[in-house]
Amino acid sequence: MQIKNLITETRNPATLHIDTMSTLEIVKTINHEDQKVAAVGTQDAQIAQAIDQASERYAKGGRLVYVGAGTSGRLGVLDAVELVPTYGIKPERAVGLIAGGKGAMYRAVEGAEDSPELGEKDLRELNLTANDTVLGLSASGRTPYVIGCLNYAKKVGALTVSIACVPNSEIGQHSDIKIEAVVGPEVITGSTRMKSGTAQKMILNMISTGVMIRQGKVYENIMIDVQPTNSKLVDRACRIINIATGADKETALSTLKKTNNDVGLAIVMLKTKKDKEAAQVLLKENNGQVGKVISQE
Repeated sequence: MQIKNLITETRNPATLHIDTMSTLEIVKTINHEDQKVAAVGTQDAQIAQAIDQASERYAKGGRLVYVGAGTSGRLGVLDAVELVPTYGIKPERAVGLIAGGKGAMYRAVEGAEDSPELGEKDLRELNLTANDTVLGLSASGRTPYVIGCLNYAKKVGALTVSIACVPNSEIGQHSDIKIEAVVGPEVITGSTRMKSGTAQKMILNMISTGVMIRQGKVYENIMIDVQPTNSKLVDRACRIINIATGADKETALSTLKKTNNDVGLAIVMLKTKKDKEAAQVLLKENNGQVGKVISQE
């Protein structure tokens, strides 16, 4: 399909005269159109499938690798870098690649997205493995750079997930799991940083958060893999322990010190009344899932 015929590129009849609207009318119109991002909900089953399969590979040492161009590429980089402080993972476990390299985060690199060869080259340099998951992002569902990435990833045996905002996307034909949230024409024709960008970010939030939950980095709804590397973060870790266990600040701090700043382990020790070694055994037996350990006590 020609790009001019893609739904992301067609004109929105509801905004044909947005240039003559009052400012309040513009805001109300954009807000009304943004309600259509709810189309993400039609993809729940596919998103859940992506989380389960990516989680299995991540647990074996695999990585989340985001690939895209332009807005889609920037959203992938954003999701990758935010996992590091949020869940305490090593930066190399979540990698964002954007067509044209790091400079393309701030300024368009002409022609980069049109090269499937560049996509393959970028993934080769990452030493991609079968345990990795490649998330290919393209609002239009046809970006050659992303297709090159997905094709190479399939050769390696990595899990491939495509995320598009058009039906029957081309990138979907090159992936193991295709996610297609069709949000309709943009308020400003072709400006896919709007509804399409929001939909893609929502999907990435769900996938990465789901994978981190499955890795045991969340207890109840609390982040427990924060890295207490300074006094402010130590205080935050103690507050997390307090919320999860009811322990006072002094007990939380002393337990945290015993675990060498492992918040999840400290919670297990306090909730189960076991020493460090016994708590570590319980966590290992339950794949690091604090909630599973505690539910058995």
